[in-house]
Amino acid sequence: MTSDQVPTGRDRLRELLDAVLDEDNRTLGEMAGDAFASPWHFSRQVARGAGEPPVALRRRVELERAAWQLAGGASVTEVAFSAGYESVEGFSRAFHRAYGRPPGQSCTARTRDGHWLPAPNGVHFHPPTSLWVTGEQGSRGGDEVTALLVHHALEDTRALLDLATGVPEDEYRRPRAPGLQVLPWDGPDESLAAVLDHLVWATEVWLAAVEGADSPAHGADDPATLLARHDRAAPRWLAFVREVSRRGAWGDRLVDALCEPPETFVVGSVVAHVLTFSAYRRQLARHWFRAAGVEVDAGDPIDWLSRRNA
Repeated sequence: MTSDQVPTGRDRLRELLDAVLDEDNRTLGEMAGDAFASPWHFSRQVARGAGEPPVALRRRVELERAAWQLAGGASVTEVAFSAGYESVEGFSRAFHRAYGRPPGQSCTARTRDGHWLPAPNGVHFHPPTSLWVTGEQGSRGGDEVTALLVHHALEDTRALLDLATGVPEDEYRRPRAPGLQVLPWDGPDESLAAVLDHLVWATEVWLAAVEGADSPAHGADDPATLLARHDRAAPRWLAFVREVSRRGAWGDRLVDALCEPPETFVVGSVVAHVLTFSAYRRQLARHWFRAAGVEVDAGDPIDWLSRRNA
């Protein structure tokens, strides 16, 4: 590979993020130094790979972040210096050129992509400190079945949580499979309480990721609290999936710039991940409900949809 050839795929995206968008790199020379390249070669590589010069890419993403922060109530002065501008006046001129309005003008459209500027590469700021990289148009295709499966999973989870409110505390917390751990980062899945908590927690965590929120607080795991947690998160998660389905955006990638190196998640794979382990845990919960002497249905989506359409 010659010095001006651009690697493709995840590694190149990571290199782009590390070098162009690192908080400490304010100049082209600093970006190029991080990539162990001369400024001339670095600019050529980035422009060829991203369709946008590195300084322009960084400036645009910083303006997108500024627009998000302003919509959330941050002051113009605070945002201007956070974006690396030496004066509020310089920031205001750049913002007005990009958005067609002064930064002090009220804007409440704090949607996932309401602050995005036109871009040739699909790299955008995704709050709080992440990027959203849109997939290629050819990789897209609506999938109503997936949205339906997510809807069923959320309603089925709620039905199981509701059922758990009638289970005695000792049965609810009884270890039934010592050492069982479905996902290594979630901790043990040894009891009905743990499995139901992980069902809710997975939705909360991934919802925070796609909304750009801070890491959620892990609430209590008694059935009543789990129901309240689920009812707060479920409608937003379903709305997100339906919007992805509507736009056929399963190939979009969420890039978390907090990871070291940055971690890339394809939206479709995130939804598939949540569905896969939700289905397993819901059936595991049913097995343990029966072991506790509680009658429970099979959780069949066919039966669920028939009831909804009756």
